[in-house]
Amino acid sequence: MTTEQQTAIEQEIAQLKSSLTGNMFQDMDARDRIHNLEMQLKGIKPVDSHFDCVGCGS
Repeated sequence: MTTEQQTAIEQEIAQLKSSLTGNMFQDMDARDRIHNLEMQLKGIKPVDSHFDCVGCGS
């Protein structure tokens, strides 16, 4: 992952976190996206898999 890609992901995470309302049901999609982006940053999301995460079932 390039520095530019990493920066773009970090910015998207920050934007999504700022949009959270505190309502679990309204925030569910944003929190799922944040989780997936954080997995990509940490290198634990299988890129070529149609499953986002085998371990947690996301």
